[in-house]
Amino acid sequence: MNTTATTTALLKLGGEVVAEESALRAVLADVRALCEAGWRFVLCHGGGPQAGALQERLGVPTVKVGGRRVTDPPTLQIMKQVLAGEVSVDLVAAAVAAGLPAVGLSGVSCGLVTAHRRPPARVSGGGDAPVDFGFVGDIDEIRPAVLLHLWAGGYVPVLNSLGLDGSTDPQRATRQVYNINADTVASAVAAALRVDHLFLVTGIGGVMRDKDDPTTRIPVLHASEARQAIADGTVVGGMIPKIEEALDNLRHGIGAVHIIGPRAGCLEQAARRPGTQGTALLPDDA
Repeated sequence: MNTTATTTALLKLGGEVVAEESALRAVLADVRALCEAGWRFVLCHGGGPQAGALQERLGVPTVKVGGRRVTDPPTLQIMKQVLAGEVSVDLVAAAVAAGLPAVGLSGVSCGLVTAHRRPPARVSGGGDAPVDFGFVGDIDEIRPAVLLHLWAGGYVPVLNSLGLDGSTDPQRATRQVYNINADTVASAVAAALRVDHLFLVTGIGGVMRDKDDPTTRIPVLHASEARQAIADGTVVGGMIPKIEEALDNLRHGIGAVHIIGPRAGCLEQAARRPGTQGTALLPDDA
């Protein structure tokens, strides 16, 4: 693994990590130390717990299929408020307090993430019937120019997972915004930037054979093993899309995807020795 002064990384933070002050502080201290050593980071965040809490307060049902949120119009409004509002502001504030020159932006900014509405389809963990996810976007293109511009200026971009309608036909172009799984956005941006490391930081902290028992952590999953873990039910719920996106990244040439917990030192340890923290997903030939 390349850990020289030119190392680039994308760090995806789940909403549960952003909400936990001590955990977030530990991770951001790692990011600051690595940035001071010459690394460049993009931080990408979700906001699932915050969205769920707001939906409950407003009486808007949360519907998920195979670990993925169904986004009807009221849910889309909530996702905008949570992702571009509460979680983005809180994460940028914490990053600045940690000494990072953080800049918050949306996948909508400069058309960074363009997408189209996902057609109904069968999904892992969702049964045999096609599922209509509503205003959920499938990514068309990542336009990373604004991220590169911020890196050149010495800033740390903090990106949420909203996307903009990507139609280039003037007769069809709209200002429609889509909710996109944050792991999907993180994966696509990591591939577009060709980063050296993709870190997925979650409260779970890795793939467990028993999701309720942290002692069953799987240190390393090669691609074929990960696919089997989904098929046999070892991987369930919200971990399914994380693993599927990780497998897609491996196919696109990223050397390792790290699913880790929010602990001090976790980023550099995972990069230097895959599997020492959380779970490292590797190609079959690694």
